[in-house]
Amino acid sequence: MQLPFLKAVPLLEAIETAGFDAYFVGGSVRDSLLNRKIADVDIATSALPAELKKIFPRTVDLGIEHGTILVLYNGVPYEITTFRTESQYTDHRRPDSVEFIRSLNEDLKRRDFTMNAMAMDKTGNIIDPFHGTVSIRDQQIKTVGKASDRFGEDALRIMRALRFVSQLGFSVEHGTFAALKKQGHLLESIAVERKTAEFEKLLAGKYVSKALPLLLEAGIHSYLPGLAGKEECLTDLARCGTAGFTIEEMWSLLLYFMNLNDKEAEDFLRKWKLPVKKMKHCIHILKWLGFRQGDNWDAESAYHSGKSIMLSAERIFHCLAGEEAVLHKLEALFDSLPIKNSSELDVNGNDLISWFDRKPGPWIKEAVSDIEKAVLLGKVRNTKAEIKEWLLKCNQSSGKD
Repeated sequence: MQLPFLKAVPLLEAIETAGFDAYFVGGSVRDSLLNRKIADVDIATSALPAELKKIFPRTVDLGIEHGTILVLYNGVPYEITTFRTESQYTDHRRPDSVEFIRSLNEDLKRRDFTMNAMAMDKTGNIIDPFHGTVSIRDQQIKTVGKASDRFGEDALRIMRALRFVSQLGFSVEHGTFAALKKQGHLLESIAVERKTAEFEKLLAGKYVSKALPLLLEAGIHSYLPGLAGKEECLTDLARCGTAGFTIEEMWSLLLYFMNLNDKEAEDFLRKWKLPVKKMKHCIHILKWLGFRQGDNWDAESAYHSGKSIMLSAERIFHCLAGEEAVLHKLEALFDSLPIKNSSELDVNGNDLISWFDRKPGPWIKEAVSDIEKAVLLGKVRNTKAEIKEWLLKCNQSSGKD
C-alpha cells in the first residue's frame, strides 16, 4: 500500500470506530494497481455528512449537497463522500437529485468505468464488483453497466474515455466505443470549460498518438470548439513525437498545423476559453516557431523571445523535422546574455528625458531598443554611466541634438 493510503488509514479507522464503513475509492485505487504514483486519495463512506462532522473536528463543506466534505487531518485535506445513488440526468451533465445510501456496491454502480469502480479497505483488500481488475489486466476501458446509459447520464464521460486512452494507453471496449461514437452529439450540452479540461489532459497524455485517431474515428472532434473539419490537422498532430511537450506546446503545434495567423489563433483559443496568459504564451511560441523556420537563434532573438518561448519553439521545430531537440546550447546562450529582459537595463525613460532634455515621445522606445541591442551585442556595458556616454557619442556622430 502506497504512502498516501497509509497516511489516510487513521481516517478510515476513525469512521469505522464510529460504526460506519469507509473505503478508498476511485482513481487512486486504479492507479495503485497500475503501479502509478498516487497524488491524493478519495474516501467513500456510509456515514452521512452530519455524522462525519461529529467524528472529525476540522471539516469544510466542500460539496455537502452531493455528500462531500473536506476533512483536515495532520495538515492534509481529504475529500470524504457519503455513498450515494443518482437520479436521471436530464441535461446530460449532472443528476437531477442525489440520494445518500449505506451500500458500497450501489455507490460503485453509479461510476463511469469499471477500472474506476473499485474500492480498497484499510488493509489493502480490493472490492471489485464490476471486474475492474480484469479491465486493468486487459488494458481496456469499459463502462459500468450499459455504455449508452453512462454516456447519457454525463456526456463528458465520452471525453474521459478518450483521455484515459491517452494517459494509460488502454483500448476502448467495443461496446463502449460504439456507444461513445453514437452519442458524441451529447457533448454539445457540455460546458466548454469541462471539455477543455479533458482535452488538455488528452493532449498531455503519453499515448496521445493513440487517442487522437480514436477521437477522429468516433467523430468527437466535430463537437469540440473549432475542430470540425480539421481531421488532417489532428492526424498530423497525432503523428508527431510530442513526448514531454507542455500543454502550451501542444496547443501551439495544433495552431501550426491549422495554419492560423495570430488573430485567427487567438480567436480559436478563445473558443476554448483558455486563460489570456496561456493564449498569449501559445501565440508567442507560434510566432517564434515561424522565426526559427527561417533563421537561427542569436543573442537578440534569444532575448526578445525569452528563454521559455525559445526552447518551446526549438522543441517544436525539431519535432516537425522528426528530430530530437538538443537544448543545452540554447540554454547556455540565454544564460550568457548580459540582460535577460528590459527591466534589467540600467537606464529608463526618465534617464533619457533628463540627459537629452526632450519631451516624452516615441523616441524613448526607439532609444531603449537601440540600447538593448548595443548591450546584447557587447558594444556597451550595462551601466548608466557607460550607456550615457555611448548615447552621447552616437548622437554626436549622427549630428542629432
